[in-house]
Amino acid sequence: MTSTEQTHPVGPAAGSGGSQGTPADRRRWFALAIVMTAAFMDLVDVTIVNIAIPSIRRTAHASVGQIQWITAGYALAFAAGLITGGRLGDIHGRRRLFLVGIGGFTLASALCGFAVNPEMLVASRILQGGMAAMMVPQVLSIVHATFPAHERGKVFGLFGAIVGLGAVSGPLLGALLTEWNLFGLEWRPIFLINLPVGVVAFLLGRRFIGESRAPKALKLDLVGVALVSLGLLMLLYPLTRGRELGWPLWGYVCMAGALVVFGALIAYERRKAARDGSPLIELSLFRVKSFAAGIAVQTVFGVALGIFFLVWTLYMQIGLGWRPLRAGLTGVPFSLAVSTAAGLSVQKLVPRFGRKVLQAGALVMGLGVLLYLGEAHRYGQSIASWQMALPLVVMGAGMGLIVAPLTDAVLSEVPREHAGSASGLINTVQQMGNALGLGLVSVVFFGRIGDRLTPAQVGPAFVHAFQYALWWVAGIMGVIFLLMSALPKRPAQHEQGAAETESSVERGRQERELVS
Repeated sequence: MTSTEQTHPVGPAAGSGGSQGTPADRRRWFALAIVMTAAFMDLVDVTIVNIAIPSIRRTAHASVGQIQWITAGYALAFAAGLITGGRLGDIHGRRRLFLVGIGGFTLASALCGFAVNPEMLVASRILQGGMAAMMVPQVLSIVHATFPAHERGKVFGLFGAIVGLGAVSGPLLGALLTEWNLFGLEWRPIFLINLPVGVVAFLLGRRFIGESRAPKALKLDLVGVALVSLGLLMLLYPLTRGRELGWPLWGYVCMAGALVVFGALIAYERRKAARDGSPLIELSLFRVKSFAAGIAVQTVFGVALGIFFLVWTLYMQIGLGWRPLRAGLTGVPFSLAVSTAAGLSVQKLVPRFGRKVLQAGALVMGLGVLLYLGEAHRYGQSIASWQMALPLVVMGAGMGLIVAPLTDAVLSEVPREHAGSASGLINTVQQMGNALGLGLVSVVFFGRIGDRLTPAQVGPAFVHAFQYALWWVAGIMGVIFLLMSALPKRPAQHEQGAAETESSVERGRQERELVS
């Protein structure tokens, strides 16, 4: 790593791998813990809100449209800002942008917690999504720039475990904090809990995270920022508002226009790269086969997750009439399976079996969806949490086999100077996929539910709609399995890491021979 990339005192050890046990080595592992905490905060914040939506709607007197924007506003701001956040980290320093992001995220969480009306809550959630877009791309960028190739597999395994932990902690924390009604604050503690965590992470991040940036001077592509933001807004806004507004014609025109904007973006970015080498999106990344294939898989996978997690929450809390705590506890087997399988996949399975692990994950997750479908059909509204456990464990194991190795595969051949841009793209397409999935919920779930239901009809209608949506999720997992055939058979960094290890051993042998 060049001195331009890493200027903090931890840099030399971080860049070179350092000796185990040295102060520099310990500092970079502290830095990893800090950025993983930030990633955990973001994951929890997404899932914790879903479980508290009924309480927010009841106590804040929020309309259906406002409730939708509490979740969709965050997703829109997050998706629109991710690429820009990644590029800003490349230009101004990933540590600096990480600290700006986590500081702003903490402030926005306070504004959400102290919101006096639904309008303020929606605005604060949009700000929170924008700050997350500054923070999240730096997580993978700092890992990519700090750890040598042969260690990244272990790091991404930890990242997968954090994903699983975030998935289980979010619903549980949301359920507990909502039901406990601490100090009579109802749902507000789900946001206020971010304050102490964010402050500590900010202070420790200033001390332990090393600075890194692109090795050559770049400029922020403001036209690219405008085109990306406009294109994503034109695509995602009609999807999130379409059903509420009756799918108006302007929505379809807007989504079609988004394709034109994205076409103009590609043409402009090509000219920008040729002119001064500072495009917002490094189109050259898509010539890296592993990156292009991984981006496609990431997008479609996001669609599947966007559909499943929303309809699953609605199914349990409205279709089955369960309390938030029961719904949160029901998801524990799923999250534990994700966390366990994610750690095993990167550290043990992928180095040995490569791409086959991800393909197996798609098949296993699809099998879990079909098992869940069978159980839901068999037991209907009388289904118990324990009867969901086996399908959820199978689904979680499949997801764990995908989520951590996929990030590994996408970034394995990306040049370090473009780590921020690549990380921003990965997160952006995942959020786009999630938003597309949320938009499809209007078709595959709400489209199966009548507009005028009696109280007695609500439960059966939601159960039936959930079963229909699961068929869609199973079909999408089949598509993902086919797309994975374009991924590299083995992530390059595992081969590179093995080569580095062999080279290090050979150098050590030669040094011992010289000494003797």
